[in-house]
Amino acid sequence: MLISQILDDAETIRVVARNGGKTRIINGARSVYSLAMEAARTGVGLVALIERKGLGETVDLEAAYKKGRLLSPINHPDPAHLHLTGTGLTHLGSAATRDSMHKKLSADGEEQLTDSMKMFRMGLEGGKPAKGQIGVQPEWFYKGNGTMAVAPGAALLSPAFAKDAGEEPEVAGIYVIGDDGAPFRVGFTLSNEFSDHVTERVNYLF
Repeated sequence: MLISQILDDAETIRVVARNGGKTRIINGARSVYSLAMEAARTGVGLVALIERKGLGETVDLEAAYKKGRLLSPINHPDPAHLHLTGTGLTHLGSAATRDSMHKKLSADGEEQLTDSMKMFRMGLEGGKPAKGQIGVQPEWFYKGNGTMAVAPGAALLSPAFAKDAGEEPEVAGIYVIGDDGAPFRVGFTLSNEFSDHVTERVNYLF
C-alpha cells in the first residue's frame, strides 16, 4: 500500500492511499504522522488501521502534484521535532572518501584504520544483531530538521555561500517515536538529498 498526503482546496491535509487501484482519501486521518502515532498507540498495523478507517472519495494524485499540493511524505506539528538523518553504512563510496581524507601510515608502512573506517566496520560487523542482542551504535549524520524537508516539486533553495548544488537520489526510511520511546517504522520513500559536494571534498566533516 502506498500512502501520501496532500492539501485539498480548503488547505486541509488529506491522507490518501492506493493499493493497486485508485487513490482514495483515508477517512478521519489528519496527517501521516497522526495516523502513524495512532497505529503505534493502539498496537494496530498501519495497513490494518487504514482498512479499519475505510477509504472515501478518489483523488487525482498527479493533478495534486501539478498544482503543488502534494506534501512531503510525513511532517510534524513542530518541525523542530522532525529529524533528517542518515547512516554512513548506506553510503559506501562516502565512507571510502572520508577514510582517504585522514589516512595514516605507521612507521613500517602498514596502513592503520582511521576513526571513520573503524566506525564504519563496527556498523558492518555489529549493525544487525541476533534476536535478543544489542547492536553496535551506528555512525549517524544529521541533515537538519523538518524545516529542511521540501515537498515534491517545490523549489530547492541553495544559500549564497554554497559552492555546489548537487542532488543524490536516496531511499529514505520514515520512523516515528512512540509515547514510550520505541521507534516504529512507517515505511520507505524515494527522496533527494541536496548537498554541496564541492565543500564536502574540502573536509569530510562538512
